[in-house]
Amino acid sequence: MGSSGCGLFSGDDPWNADVSGAPVDAANTAVINTLVGAVNIHPDFGAGFGIPINVVPASQPAVPVVFDQYPDESDPGPYPFPGVSVARVEGTADPTSCSGDCHLLAVQQGSCQLYEGYACQYDSDGWHCGNGAHWDLTKKSIGQRPVGWTSADAAGLSIYAGLARYEEVMAGEITHALRYTLPCSANSTVTPATHAAGHCSLAGKSGPPMGTRVRLKASFDISGFAPIPQIFLKAFKKYGLILADNGGSSSTFFFQSEDSPNWPDTINDLKNVPVSAFEAVQP
Repeated sequence: MGSSGCGLFSGDDPWNADVSGAPVDAANTAVINTLVGAVNIHPDFGAGFGIPINVVPASQPAVPVVFDQYPDESDPGPYPFPGVSVARVEGTADPTSCSGDCHLLAVQQGSCQLYEGYACQYDSDGWHCGNGAHWDLTKKSIGQRPVGWTSADAAGLSIYAGLARYEEVMAGEITHALRYTLPCSANSTVTPATHAAGHCSLAGKSGPPMGTRVRLKASFDISGFAPIPQIFLKAFKKYGLILADNGGSSSTFFFQSEDSPNWPDTINDLKNVPVSAFEAVQP
């Protein structure tokens, strides 16, 4: 739906931090490797998959949103969500009927305000979401919402911030961290996360705190990868990935990007990168 023309929070925001020289967190590195075992990372996106981004004009009217699950931890509406005939909701072509996470993200041009909802669908009385979060992309994300509140993400973070967008990859560089999910997380957080899930879908397993950041080891050789995967791998080394949610019912390490029909098949080359090639870094 076009470019928002917006930056990604302030320059000193954690999402934009270069962590290539940050100290290693050996304890959480071990926790992650024990949790998932000898598996490779999984790009949870591609042609027809991923989390869609709705870019709406400055003139987009704000509409009421009913929050059905966590109204007391939601930023109140109205939100400038697009009309049902053009809105793109994660996991469905029909916004009036959705099961699953059903994230709805809207970035408003001009003001650079970001609105995110979880479990969203359009009913007879308008938009309903499980909860919602409003972010100002011109400011630092830390402190914008109360500590302890969930968001459209279990870690209390912005989903949009952690997605690789097709246009930035085609421009040749990802300049921020990406979001990733594990099947287990501890009932605790580290910066920048502000909400803990304490959930595990694997019996007898434990996971790291929400917000745990990992980076691809500097020693990992990326020279044999195609140009597009290399853009991701360079970002993994410099900015890393931030644990944002729980996902998957097995030993998996998923990372997410924008839903675009144009992602090349070479994205699948990233499935050859082992989780053991990553290390957690201290927040």
